[in-house]
Amino acid sequence: MVQHSKTWDPGAPCYGKFWVDVPGSPRKRRTIALGVCATKSKAKSRLREFIEREGVNSSQSFHQNTAPATTFREQAERWLASLPARRRKPVKPATIFGWRHSLNKWLLPTLGEMVLAEVGNAALKTVIEKMSAAGLAAKSIVTHAMVVKLVVSSAVNDEGEEIYPRKWNHNFVGLPIVVATKQRRPTVTQTELQNILAELTPRYRVLVALLAGTGLRIGEALGLKSDDFNKECTVLHVWRSIWQGREQQPKTENAIRVIDVPEQLALVLREHIAGKLGYIFITRNGTPLPQRATLRALHAAGATCGFHSFRRYRAAMLRKARVPEDLIGLWLGHARNLTDRYAMQLADDLAFRSEWCERAGLGFQLVHNGTQTAVSIDAVKVA
Repeated sequence: MVQHSKTWDPGAPCYGKFWVDVPGSPRKRRTIALGVCATKSKAKSRLREFIEREGVNSSQSFHQNTAPATTFREQAERWLASLPARRRKPVKPATIFGWRHSLNKWLLPTLGEMVLAEVGNAALKTVIEKMSAAGLAAKSIVTHAMVVKLVVSSAVNDEGEEIYPRKWNHNFVGLPIVVATKQRRPTVTQTELQNILAELTPRYRVLVALLAGTGLRIGEALGLKSDDFNKECTVLHVWRSIWQGREQQPKTENAIRVIDVPEQLALVLREHIAGKLGYIFITRNGTPLPQRATLRALHAAGATCGFHSFRRYRAAMLRKARVPEDLIGLWLGHARNLTDRYAMQLADDLAFRSEWCERAGLGFQLVHNGTQTAVSIDAVKVA
């Protein structure tokens, strides 16, 4: 306790001095004003209250301030390296690829050299302002901001506790609210789909017809093998996905599923699969078709959308046909809530599934076998 006077003056302001640990630096001395204190004991009490309130001597502060001066870039690399091998919920390569893009494009140029202890609300606000100025969509900004939070929270001590716990203030940082109705969700109309199919070569035509007729994700479709189908190709099982030429587990647990195929599409699939072993959509070398090459073929056929548009088309078509939501969720591999779990028995009810599959139909026409014969596979009117 100090005052400007040599002896304690009950009417004069006093000050408290203490040492604090600073990440990556020697301890620093700090001085705070305690106001007017009648006695030196009262001044000491106020200083102790301040130190306790600020958490200067807390174990959390000790871990934060004595931890190595790790930069955001260094911690990001450690975090990314740990994701594929962790025992609980290992992260798939496609997800890691997206997070790597977030870091390289938006986060590391601004935060990379900052000491991790300094990456808080103010730093996140700076990044969000830059992304907003660049015109990024709300969903993209939220995704990139999430990566910042994940990197900071990944720094833990020997007890597994976060070294730099944060109370993120979304109002302060300006994090946008994602409004589902305003998100861009491109899809295709029946006419657009028909035109695309007419322009594609037979190999890609069957693939796109399969996407639009089943709601498969592109990686799931490229990972299909001939023995994933029953003999009539009216039922297929999704066990795997392809990303950058490598097999991986499907996106979620629910994505491992059974899908029923309308007879009109099954006819085309039987012709396509006949005599094939292994993957059914392959290059000349027998490897799975690359997504990038497939997307180029799609755009060359006049498409202005991506693969997921066909999945949305199928979902919309099934709802128009008034297919039960539980069955739609099963076919598309959507997440299930507690009530939906009781509908899992649908996976064993082939007759019920097949009936609804045929009643719904496909909703488009398909030219196959390289001929100009159009197989009518319009949606069947639901009774």
